[in-house]
Amino acid sequence: MKITAQEEYGLRILIRIARCKDKEGMSIPQLTEAEGLSSHYVAKLTRILRMKGFINSTPGYKGGYVLAMPAQEIIINNVLKALGGALFNTSYCGSHSGTMKICTNSVDCSARSLWQMIQYTVDQLLDKITLHDLVSSELQSGKILEQVVHEFTRKSLLV
Repeated sequence: MKITAQEEYGLRILIRIARCKDKEGMSIPQLTEAEGLSSHYVAKLTRILRMKGFINSTPGYKGGYVLAMPAQEIIINNVLKALGGALFNTSYCGSHSGTMKICTNSVDCSARSLWQMIQYTVDQLLDKITLHDLVSSELQSGKILEQVVHEFTRKSLLV
């Protein structure tokens, strides 16, 4: 399993926008410089984030991007899925059946069970993390995330 560049940079751009104190937000040139990315790539990522309702653009020459809702309402799982999709999508098996029209393991696939369990666990955890949890320093965010994981693990063991 890999985190794509689009997911990584898209999330980092969203965190930068969330940290911005300027009411006009951050412009593409500002985001480009801050992240060391091409302006075309930043434009692509901000377009995805805007189309999915996470950010809004502010008009005018000094315009930029601002959050479309409070950081506490932006669920990281939704952001990552908007930027790259789920780690395991149930339609994967149908799209990658090999040389046959139907996967040879379509009826009894223990690997599919593993991927579904991993996806479920990742979804359950990422649904508990908001953008607000990530706008602090790395140390503070690390403590918040440790607490989320601890609570998640404790609840998982009780079930």
